[in-house]
Amino acid sequence: MIVVTFALPAESSAFIRSLKNVKRDGAVVRGDLEHRISNICVLHTGVGAAKCEERLGNFLREETPELLIASGFCGGTNDELHPGDLVIADNASDLSKKARAILPGAVVGKMHSADRIIDPAADRYEIGRQHGAIAIDMETETIARLCAEKSIPILGLRVVSDSPAAPFPAPPGVLFDTEVQRTKFAALLGYLVRNPASAVRLAQFSQQITHAKIKLADALCAVLRGLCHPEPRTLSG
Repeated sequence: MIVVTFALPAESSAFIRSLKNVKRDGAVVRGDLEHRISNICVLHTGVGAAKCEERLGNFLREETPELLIASGFCGGTNDELHPGDLVIADNASDLSKKARAILPGAVVGKMHSADRIIDPAADRYEIGRQHGAIAIDMETETIARLCAEKSIPILGLRVVSDSPAAPFPAPPGVLFDTEVQRTKFAALLGYLVRNPASAVRLAQFSQQITHAKIKLADALCAVLRGLCHPEPRTLSG
């Protein structure tokens, strides 16, 4: 069994559409990529270290995957990364060399897991400088630690959803509430009423996210085929 983690179903939807024989059970989705690549398990960890530790920890007490791919969205910390860019986390990737051969267009570097959603460009730049990180998420370090405790090989592969040059269209707390693990739509609507110009940016951001999800799904399929088949197939760009 190969496990692919995402924080939320909103991140995994394009990849799950690539699977066959899909079966859903709460935060877990199981399916086959093709007849030679079966028993793929998608686990939604939730956003942030605490929720991730709870869900993935419970899962790993019952299951021992052959490989875990920590996937989903991440934010860039510099002006070189753009939405849709693929990032291989070299600090959470036992198979980074193989992944780089399959995905020559991916950027390789450190993924920093923050304790909150990072928004201002100044904060992103500072995290990049302080931690030597090219991108930020909220779960990879927790996932890597739990996998290390179980000696489970891990690959960190994420897609950039936002960056200093392409920031969030609204404050992070408006877009997603980490306490309740969902968007509070009343708060979002209220913000859009007070800031009508943000509606256009939100629509553009939605298109940006859709493109990123498809790019990530294609990359994950390429990596799974490359790791499971004798002759790796490459996905460039």
